[in-house]
Amino acid sequence: MSADVCRYVLAVMASCGMYERSGEWMFEIGLPAKSGVSGGIVSIAPGKGAVGAYSPLLDKAGTSVRGQRACAYLSRALGLNLFASSVHAEVLEEVVNC
Repeated sequence: MSADVCRYVLAVMASCGMYERSGEWMFEIGLPAKSGVSGGIVSIAPGKGAVGAYSPLLDKAGTSVRGQRACAYLSRALGLNLFASSVHAEVLEEVVNC
């Protein structure tokens, strides 16, 4: 897949991949993502990697509750948020000491 296609797909994921919560997701988590009504979420940290989560407990928007929490935790712990890419020291220490 070309870099241009990747950039286009990430833009679409960022703008509407989490349906009506896409704006809130980008502000809070800061990763382009796509959710599905089966309980799956895939989010991308461009140039760094990806996070995939699956848990069928869904919220009212049809998105995995636990998947959202896992993505949020990893984004904060690893400093992946595109808009605030800093690692929270206390969370990173917890991840390292697991």
